[in-house]
Amino acid sequence: AARLRRRDESAEIIMIERGRYVSFANCGLPYHIGHEIPERDALLVSTPEKLCDEFNIDVRTEQEVVRIDREARQVEVRDLQSGELYRQSYDRLILAPGAAPLVPPIPGVTLDDVYTLRTMSDMDRIKARIDAGGVNRAVVVGGGFIGLEMAEALHSRDIQVTIVEMLYQVMSTMDFEMAAILHRHLREKGVCLGLGDGLREIEPDGNEGMRVVLSSGRTVPADLVVLALGVRPESALARDAGLILGPRGHVVVNEHMQTSDPNIYAVGDVVQITNPVTGTPGAIPLAGPANRQARVAADHITGLDHTYPGTIGSAIVKVFDMTAASTGANSATLEREGIAYLSSITHSFSHASYYPGAGLQTIKLFYGADDGRLLGAQVVGYDAVDRTINVLATALRAGMTVYDLEHLELAYAPPYGAAKDPVNIAGYVAGNHLRGDTDLIDWKEVRDLGPERVGLLDVRTDPEWQLGHIPGAVHIPNVELRDRLDELDKDKEWVVYCAVGRRAYVMERMLRQRGYRVRNLTGGWTTYDVATERQDNLDDAVIKDFSPEQREPADEGDGNGNGHAHDVAVLTPAMRVDARGQQCPGPILSVYRAMQGVDAGAVLEAHATDPGFRRDVAAWAERTGNTLLSLRDEDGDIVALLRKGRSEAHPVSADRPVAPISDAKTIIVFSADLDRALAAFIIANGAAAMGQKVTLFFTFWGLNILRRHDAVRVRKSLMERMFGWMLPRGPEALKLSRLNMGGAGTAMIKAVMRSKNIDPLPALIRSAQENGVRLIACQMSMDMMGIKPEELVDGVEIGGVATYISETDKANASLFI
Repeated sequence: AARLRRRDESAEIIMIERGRYVSFANCGLPYHIGHEIPERDALLVSTPEKLCDEFNIDVRTEQEVVRIDREARQVEVRDLQSGELYRQSYDRLILAPGAAPLVPPIPGVTLDDVYTLRTMSDMDRIKARIDAGGVNRAVVVGGGFIGLEMAEALHSRDIQVTIVEMLYQVMSTMDFEMAAILHRHLREKGVCLGLGDGLREIEPDGNEGMRVVLSSGRTVPADLVVLALGVRPESALARDAGLILGPRGHVVVNEHMQTSDPNIYAVGDVVQITNPVTGTPGAIPLAGPANRQARVAADHITGLDHTYPGTIGSAIVKVFDMTAASTGANSATLEREGIAYLSSITHSFSHASYYPGAGLQTIKLFYGADDGRLLGAQVVGYDAVDRTINVLATALRAGMTVYDLEHLELAYAPPYGAAKDPVNIAGYVAGNHLRGDTDLIDWKEVRDLGPERVGLLDVRTDPEWQLGHIPGAVHIPNVELRDRLDELDKDKEWVVYCAVGRRAYVMERMLRQRGYRVRNLTGGWTTYDVATERQDNLDDAVIKDFSPEQREPADEGDGNGNGHAHDVAVLTPAMRVDARGQQCPGPILSVYRAMQGVDAGAVLEAHATDPGFRRDVAAWAERTGNTLLSLRDEDGDIVALLRKGRSEAHPVSADRPVAPISDAKTIIVFSADLDRALAAFIIANGAAAMGQKVTLFFTFWGLNILRRHDAVRVRKSLMERMFGWMLPRGPEALKLSRLNMGGAGTAMIKAVMRSKNIDPLPALIRSAQENGVRLIACQMSMDMMGIKPEELVDGVEIGGVATYISETDKANASLFI
């Protein structure tokens, strides 16, 4: 309307709005709920009075267009205050009804404390409910933009938050490994994640609260539920008028934003647009494109031949301390459309690492396999993500290639950027990939590799290796590799990796020139680690029945950074370590060296900006016998407070790992005999009942205990299928190791167990899982026997010998059954 008035002073412009407000910042609604935007009126972008006074526009609020008479060029309008109907003629009609929140047709969505968020009124109701008190637990259903923003807003109001998402990740516009970075950050902030689990129903719990029931049967208590499942176009008016709609109900428009009726235009979330990357129609509900579509429509109505070039989908979201952004296509879109592409992942600091406040950015690029044309980009990080994604979005819109990214001249000064900007570095890696200077392999391929034909080579330092590595990898630090080449089988293909990829690339180039077949893990251990760890933490969560301020603080120094706030605050560090701007393993090495120079019992304060430091320092303290007193965020820094030694009475050297005092038990389950399986789970349940941590590692024949009873359709070779036919499927199919007597002995022992009220093996397995016993399936044995992850019962982890050894190191007893 404002653009029309600027283009034509004589036009009669009428705006009809169903709600009370004509222009408000709906993207800002969560931030008012969370008190980031304290003033409600700040969200009112414009008012009827302003539009009337400044632009001479006839604004009619709380009136709804209920029908379009295309032949008469009239709309039928209902006054929502009086109920009166009237007709209004038009020369040109612009439809901008937007989209409505999706509400699933399931029981409980109409309960009083179940909300959606689209309008100012929605925001007011949610905020009023929180302000009234009694909201201690909230469930956000949906992990998209609104879901994540609402999760942070509710968390900032001291509410325990659970995000439930039907997909196995939040932010479906991003690739899994990029979303996994957000998963880790959300878990660190105390948000519970229920991933890969849809919403079945919401039911009252009889105590002024609700139970959110998931598809899996898991339940989550809640005082408030926000449905953030996406939107559907409000196109009923257009449909009833006979306008052409797309397959998902969006209004089809041309490049001038005209519908199938040239006198009717449509803009915003209701329209179907063309994606310039894929050339296919779709819908991308974003504020920026809606604004530009409206401008194109106004220009065309007033005689300008401007066209809308399509929407590439540049979007960004704040997730607590992190930012996630994307532009263009992701891998799922490119694969669906059959577009040949390559991808690469880089990790770079937002500005010069030696200048304080540098934050790590992870960039994933998608580019044409033949020409290197930029097809899409995703960025997740702590600082300047908006700058990076805007450069990449501009490059994509301009049709640039990754070779162009290598040569972009971007502003640099230490507080703002780097001589090699993150965009340049992403271009360098992608360009090297296309030129054949490096052969990249992604984390999923590495996870599924067969160790008999491909070797894994870790070229990081010893401290990095000790903090975590890919199971089955060979460890030779990069500075030693040239002297230890005889340890690598030249008949094998090798996948080399380091923390982020730079050292691995140097070693890849060296090995190639010496006749080895080598590939480089894109994104390095940093990406592999975050993508392969457990993402869903709902089963581990303790969702309490009281408000956060009532929770008891942890005792000082539990080893996980949960120190008593008062006690930690009065400690005076003997030394301060500034590891800001350093990448892994720099911060840990700095802490290690500093710890060697202080006395036993002394306190050390370390500041770092590398996101991995938060996890690494806890693991390092545990392995080296030191105490992590607290871990906090402070003005962009990760601050760790450590004491040298386990206690002042029993100091431990910072450089000497110690065996932890533990009641943990580990059990290798090698056999698939019923009697031996019973023994393993009876012991496991008994130890768990005594409060001990128990890990069962299933290898070779023992894997059959974990198989599902019903057959699962998976792709297998003939040999793998033969193994599956010959081996028992699940605990009900197991037989005794002795006196089986053609199955009679097994039936007899099961009858005796029933008569003695002894739980059968399936019940013992369920009990063990409920008691927190970890069940780990050996990856190598699964590969050998052709057992796929889909064939295992729910709740089973997959790991290698390194996983088992790590657990054994923490245990005081290990059994082999």
